[in-house]
Amino acid sequence: MSDVTYPARKPARPFFSSGPCAKPPGYAPEKLATESLGRSHRAKIGKTRLQYAIDLMREVLQLPETHRIGIVPGSDTGAFEMAMWTMLGARGVTTLAWESFGEGWVTDAAKQLKLDPTVIRADYGQVPDLSQVDFTTDVLFTWNGTTSGARVPNAEWIPADREGLTFADATSAVFAYDIDWAKIDVATFSWQKVLGGEGGHGVLILGPRAVERLESYTPAWPLPKVFRLVSKGKLAEGVFKGETINTPSMLAVEDAIFALEWAKGLGGLEGLQARSNANAAALDKIVAERSWLGHLAEDEAIRSKTSVCLTVEGADADFIKQFAGLLEKEGAAYDVAGYRDAPAGLRIWCGATVDTADIEALGPWLDWAYASLKK
Repeated sequence: MSDVTYPARKPARPFFSSGPCAKPPGYAPEKLATESLGRSHRAKIGKTRLQYAIDLMREVLQLPETHRIGIVPGSDTGAFEMAMWTMLGARGVTTLAWESFGEGWVTDAAKQLKLDPTVIRADYGQVPDLSQVDFTTDVLFTWNGTTSGARVPNAEWIPADREGLTFADATSAVFAYDIDWAKIDVATFSWQKVLGGEGGHGVLILGPRAVERLESYTPAWPLPKVFRLVSKGKLAEGVFKGETINTPSMLAVEDAIFALEWAKGLGGLEGLQARSNANAAALDKIVAERSWLGHLAEDEAIRSKTSVCLTVEGADADFIKQFAGLLEKEGAAYDVAGYRDAPAGLRIWCGATVDTADIEALGPWLDWAYASLKK
């Protein structure tokens, strides 16, 4: 690595952030529909566009009619906390944590709701022993660990005859993997990940067992207005028909609609998965060809295909900061440093809005940055 070769080609779109993520190819703000802007979200046009966004999400996700979709405040975090605050406490709780956001749900369950959960942990790059999960309890887990690059392999570890509810933080997983929705009672995500949408809004998906819990159980703690999903003992159905709890950004809604229509044009879920898989494969090839690069999630069966976390030989946090800074200064790659709580390394978003050619063009730039710093 003594020679520092300046690469001949830069990624056309050097946006590799793991959230907010790259916009869909061909995106431009002037392409968004604007008729709903400046209008009430409760007017016919507002409700129609919100319902259209919900319908598109259902179609692209191939979500069964048994599950409801609601647009809620606070991004994925707000959606997941809404689910926790409204449904937990009816039975025991098991939390799975192998990265920072899973640890956040542990903190909420233990210190805020004081539920004394059973906590099953694993280190970054790994997942816990899923056979140890007690499904007589409610189970909280992160489908795809955005900050660790590790994910659950599938939903086969979840029994169909479970007694408790399953709560899946699926923000980096939806639109990228096949999800067995019969195994998921609650799922949450935000538009800013695989769709490349804007942040600030969350999406809450409820299966029939979650609805039953909401209508039959009242938590012991007070609920703020933005968390209330039940009125007079019944689910507030309007929330799942575009009647949001608080005022949404119609600009963000139109942005999400653009991304969903783009996804539909690719062939829907299969098209999105194909792009993400191709990106992950291109990055795998880059890693395999370099002895100084590795995957934080060594087991391919649990390795993320969206937020791919890499190890760099001999790197500490300062080295990674300089590494990412060099690439950003050259306009070759933005936001590729690993998450602050994760082991020092790189994190490359490989979701569907990234072009595979840009992943391929990244390899020589990683070589250049590494050699420059080593020299």
